[in-house]
Amino acid sequence: MAGSSLPSSLLTQGGPALLFSSSNQVSEAKCQLVVTSGKRSLVRCLAKKKISFVDQILDYIEGGPKLRKWYGAPELLPKDGSSSEEDDEAEEQEEDALDGVKDTVFVTDGDSDVGQMIILQLIVKGTRVKALVKDKRKAMEAFGAYVELTSGDASDERFLRKAFRGVGAIISPTEGFLSNVKSLKGVKHVVLLSQLSVYESSGGIEAMMNSKAKKLAEGDEKAVISSNVPCTIIRTGKLENSPGGNQGFNFSSDAATKGSLSKEDAGRICIEALSVIPPTGLIFEVSNGEEAVSDWEGQLMKLMQRQSQNK
Repeated sequence: MAGSSLPSSLLTQGGPALLFSSSNQVSEAKCQLVVTSGKRSLVRCLAKKKISFVDQILDYIEGGPKLRKWYGAPELLPKDGSSSEEDDEAEEQEEDALDGVKDTVFVTDGDSDVGQMIILQLIVKGTRVKALVKDKRKAMEAFGAYVELTSGDASDERFLRKAFRGVGAIISPTEGFLSNVKSLKGVKHVVLLSQLSVYESSGGIEAMMNSKAKKLAEGDEKAVISSNVPCTIIRTGKLENSPGGNQGFNFSSDAATKGSLSKEDAGRICIEALSVIPPTGLIFEVSNGEEAVSDWEGQLMKLMQRQSQNK
């Protein structure tokens, strides 16, 4: 890069050396053998791992790869997306040290439309985010270093223990995740976006097409309610791709069966729901409507009061 360079201490200090190639790749090497012949010294180095030039600069600025997590950046992975056993062990030790801090929101199905909208809105709010995704590299291109990405099976207890470290709240924007989770230990609040009311009100061919999604939605609601973790279940009307923020809302008891809701608005309600943790559980229906909401915390408290009166 013209006009700038890495500090000389990085290039001259003992131990691993940094080798720059014409393709702007940086590799870490360990020097093993020095052969002197006349005025020339030949140093034999074995390349250990290649990292991009930009990531090497970030590691230097941020204090090294082990501190990248503090800045929201996931660990660098080989091209096949795997990590070495040593990296996993070091990461587990680091996460154990951080496990007492439960300030992270875990978003399931971060590849979905609503999942992506939720993640982007959480980033804007400055919230620490972990996201379950199918394609880590594609998600990395979308969210950069602002989200800690993870991939795995919800029925794998070892994977979930690792994924839930530091997690205080879970937002599940699609059906099928929570019904597979055996334990939500340590989680303080679960927000579930459910279209169960839509599936239950459908008929004919549409009901047949929705039968699998209906079973998953039923399983998710049952699982989160029986977990005894405080939960907010948001039963929405049919989700639409229309822009959010242009309409008000309808919170009537049949709102989900009769109306629709912008995906962007659905994502926003999920995030707003994090501000109020119900003592046991809160379930309400919502669609786009005429009611303007400026105080979401007050609105959620009002819905909790209405629910307790109807019991």
